[in-house]
Amino acid sequence: MSKILVMGPSWVGDMVLAQSLFKQLKIVQPQCQITVAAPAWTLPLLARMPEVSHAIALPFKHGELALRARFKFGRALANEGFTQAILLTNSLKSAILPWAAKIPVRTGFKGEMRYGLVNDMRPLNKTVLKKTVERFVTLGLPKQAILPSSLPQPALITDPAQAHRLLTTFNIAHSAQPILGLCPGAEYGEAKRWPAEYYAEVANAALQQGWQVWLFGSEKDKPVTASIQDNTQHQCLDLAGNTKLGEAIDLMSLCHTVISNDSGLMHVAAALDKKLIAIYGSSDPKHTPPMHPQAVIQYLGLECSPCFERVCPLGHLNCMKQLLPIEIKLHLSK
Repeated sequence: MSKILVMGPSWVGDMVLAQSLFKQLKIVQPQCQITVAAPAWTLPLLARMPEVSHAIALPFKHGELALRARFKFGRALANEGFTQAILLTNSLKSAILPWAAKIPVRTGFKGEMRYGLVNDMRPLNKTVLKKTVERFVTLGLPKQAILPSSLPQPALITDPAQAHRLLTTFNIAHSAQPILGLCPGAEYGEAKRWPAEYYAEVANAALQQGWQVWLFGSEKDKPVTASIQDNTQHQCLDLAGNTKLGEAIDLMSLCHTVISNDSGLMHVAAALDKKLIAIYGSSDPKHTPPMHPQAVIQYLGLECSPCFERVCPLGHLNCMKQLLPIEIKLHLSK
């Protein structure tokens, strides 16, 4: 039986997309055991993926090289019997641990100066593998294998009992009202955020139609959700910074529709099989689209897009500001 160690990504969205790789590995090797090593905050997400047998919390800070600590951590895994490591990140530091663990097959793209550390090195042709999910899945295939025409779709499991406990915690009345989830944040930067006043306009339209509106996000998104609250007479439920990742997943599972920027929560909504309207500005929906066949992508595709910048380099943010709320509100009645 093969035991595979996956060096996972640090972003929520990328980790959701990585589930397509885990599913593909299980299709080809049903008895394989998959262990994922990733930052500690990703563990609640990995717990929602039945394909993952074990998760290892990496103790290293984001961007920290810590060569000696990584080597020591890897040596501690040397007796775990891993037969292959798959590296989903292209950094030098991510390749140290599997090498130190003496895992015989270490698969990854060329990345930065990883010769010797990665001994099953794959070329990355970005014109062929345009999507992040395609790049992840291809690392789980034998060399020269053809990528499947249909990739496995991420599908997170949820805890309905916890979801209903959370309703009590947040004093949410049980009702038949449809729930609209809004995800107005984007940790990468403001160039990926649709204006808060636009979200508020959509929220007001939903409230007038009898919907509940829940605002999802992290502690960093509180200024944005507070602005939406100010423009909706505080009629929304503001969950930003008040839920852990696993709790947010369970509450989002109760939503009928989710509107989101290109963010990790957008990919979570897709993996929960929600009706999803995904808003793109500085990023490219061809590169990181939501993995759901019915997802609606709103993207103007201006001449200056995609720029992939955190802040609009031209100072106008037209890719977001010219995408008006009327375009989004149309989907609430469908």
